[in-house]
Amino acid sequence: MLKKGGIYPAVIEGYASGGEGVARIDGVAVFVNGALRGERGDVVIEHVGRSAAWGRMECLREPSPARMEPDCPYYGRCGGCQFRHMTYAEELEVKRQRVEDALRRIGGVDLPISVIHGAENTLRYRNKVQFPIGDRAVGYYRGGTHQVVDIADCLLQPEVDTACRAAFQGWMEQFRVSAYDERTGKGLLRHLFLRTNSAGEVLCCVVANGRTLPHEGELVAALRSAALELAGVVLSVNTRKTNVILGGEYRTLWGRDWLEEELCGHRFRLSVPSFFQVNRAQTEVLYRRALDFAALTGAETVVELYCGIGTISLTLAERAGQVIGVEVVPQAVADARENARRNALADKARFECGDAGALAAQLEREGVRPDVVVVDPPRKGLSAEVVEAIGRMGPERVVYVSCDPATLARDVGRFGALGYQAVRAEAVDLFPRTAHVETVALLCCEQSGGESGR
Repeated sequence: MLKKGGIYPAVIEGYASGGEGVARIDGVAVFVNGALRGERGDVVIEHVGRSAAWGRMECLREPSPARMEPDCPYYGRCGGCQFRHMTYAEELEVKRQRVEDALRRIGGVDLPISVIHGAENTLRYRNKVQFPIGDRAVGYYRGGTHQVVDIADCLLQPEVDTACRAAFQGWMEQFRVSAYDERTGKGLLRHLFLRTNSAGEVLCCVVANGRTLPHEGELVAALRSAALELAGVVLSVNTRKTNVILGGEYRTLWGRDWLEEELCGHRFRLSVPSFFQVNRAQTEVLYRRALDFAALTGAETVVELYCGIGTISLTLAERAGQVIGVEVVPQAVADARENARRNALADKARFECGDAGALAAQLEREGVRPDVVVVDPPRKGLSAEVVEAIGRMGPERVVYVSCDPATLARDVGRFGALGYQAVRAEAVDLFPRTAHVETVALLCCEQSGGESGR
């Protein structure tokens, strides 16, 4: 029996879903943070659970050829990245295997993931950054905690974000503006939110536990000096005692409260609360794979649930007869309608605001019979009610875009019970150097005769 504090020789056989190395010691699965498959060494046990244990490599005797020196001085202290200690090729294999394993173990589907689309650029790709603010710290959370690590620069964020963060922190220190304390609900500054576009513009949003900021003019001046391409400064009011970042009330302090971005040949207007994937180049890869899986000929009716500002919907509308997008965030729906108008697709794409499950049921009652349903849900995946509503609408194909392999696999199992079989799936790496991975899967109704995608 393994003992806490005990040191045991081990061989790392594979990876867990979070990227930890996995060894079997005395028949027990041991998760070893930072270890790579094939490595041999002595593991010290830090925690023993009922069915598994956790440890760290005390002495690495045979390192993997995929091991590399982390290129970030904050790696290990900041919880943003998990894979800077391995080659990118090894990281892609970890993610590909994670999706395949989840589909088999959770979804009961033996579906090989033969393709993972890696990124050409693994540095400074994020177009949205949310800095938590702590006492004398503006940075990122330490892994597994809400302790803010003060980080001067991050290799995942654009350099203009680094400049804006420094200017904001300087203003905060100069005027002694307090940070919000999650435990007490006291203090003012909660998060610094930055969104950038491919034109180099940046939109800054300060999330505060109040409706005004002290020395607002000085803050705007500092940010304008730090970022010549600053588009606007917005205040988001969040006075709730919650971990939700953005509040429901916004006030523009200077400039405009939106950015424009191009994606898959369309122009999109992005406000602060609008959902937009953080890696533009890889998002185009993801959406083109979803479009390919949908196999549209120009006559189909398509329903997209969780459509956000309409990025996938408008891509689909180019090849569909009609697209109906469903989204719960009112501002995102307003942006989606405006984006359809600006891209001359308002006659082919309509957007409805409401809960995905309720609106799916409403469309079903209206007699909408889509040929294809596309879903791009949050990390928690689809509710059982949404899956059942989709099944009742009876589309030939369901294209599932997922940011979590476990909930994707669970929902694939639910669809299987309704007669929809997963026939294709590919992984796309939108988040290089982190443990996150996107997947696009095609599910076909057995009654339609199997796969229809190309």
